[in-house]
Amino acid sequence: MHRRSFIRNTSFSVAALSIFQKNILAAFTQDPFKISMLTDKVGIFTEKGGTILFLIEKNEIVVADAQFPEQSKHLIDNLRKDHTQAFSTLINTHHHGDHTAGNISFKGLVTHVLAHENSLKNQQASAKASKSEDKQLYPDQTYTNVWGQKAGKEKITLYYYGAGHTDGDSFVHLEHANIVHCGDLVFNRRHPFVDRSAGANMKSWIQVLDKALNKFDRKTKYVFGHSGPGFEVTGTADDLKAFQDYLGKVLQFVEGEIRAGKTKDEILKATLIPGGEDWKTDGISRPLTAAYEELTQ
Repeated sequence: MHRRSFIRNTSFSVAALSIFQKNILAAFTQDPFKISMLTDKVGIFTEKGGTILFLIEKNEIVVADAQFPEQSKHLIDNLRKDHTQAFSTLINTHHHGDHTAGNISFKGLVTHVLAHENSLKNQQASAKASKSEDKQLYPDQTYTNVWGQKAGKEKITLYYYGAGHTDGDSFVHLEHANIVHCGDLVFNRRHPFVDRSAGANMKSWIQVLDKALNKFDRKTKYVFGHSGPGFEVTGTADDLKAFQDYLGKVLQFVEGEIRAGKTKDEILKATLIPGGEDWKTDGISRPLTAAYEELTQ
C-alpha cells in the first residue's frame, strides 16, 4: 500500500502548493487541500467544507464526509496514487452540502453510503427544495441509534444522541484508533450554524455533547467539522467541553437579554458572547438567532 510513499508525496505536494500560493498567488484566500495522517491508517482531508476523515485498511477504504464534488475528487485522486483498495463505505455525519455534495464523486466507486435516518430525510428534502436531486448520491444504508461494523482490523461505530446541529448528526468512532469524527457537532472556536429548519436544538445539543463526553475517554482524539482561524480541526475532550460551555453561554446571554426586554434586533447587535471570548469569527448572528427563536417559541 506504500503508506510512507503516500505520506511523503502528499506532504511534499501540499507544501509546494502552499509556498507557490504564498509567493505568487497571495491574493487568493482559498488554501490548497491538505492531507494529514493521524495514524498510519487514518487521515484527514481539508480544503473547502467540512473536514473529511478516511481509513485505509488492507482490503478497503472508508471515508467520512465528502465536502464538494471538486474537493472529493481531489481526495479520491490522491488516495488512488498509492492505493487500489475499493471504497467500501462513505459515511455522512449529517446532510449539509459541504459534507454531502461530494458524495456524487463516489458514484460507481463506493459500495455503500451510510448516514442517520434523519440525515437521509434532510438531504432528500434539501435536494428537492434546491432542485438538485440529480446531483445527489443518497445514503443507501441508515441507522437509528447505533451502527457498528468491522473494516479490516478497525471497528467503526456510529452514535446518534439526539438533536444538535441538526436532528440527524452522527459521531463516528474508530474504536481501535480511538478517533471520533464529530462532524458539525463541534465547531472549534467558530460560531456554529444551528439548522433549526432541520431540527437543530441548542439545549439538546448540550446534552448530546454530554453523552459523547461520557461515552468516549480522555485519550480519544476528536476531529471537528470546522475550526476558527488559529485553531485546529482536531482536538481533545477539553475542546468538546469548551464548545459545550459556549453553547450554554449563548443561551444564558440571550435569555438574560430577553428578560431585560431587549428585542431580537437589539440582541443581534452583540459582537461577543460573554464567557465565549475565544469565539471571535464572523457569524455570531447565527447562534444568537437560533437561541432567540428557541427560547421564544
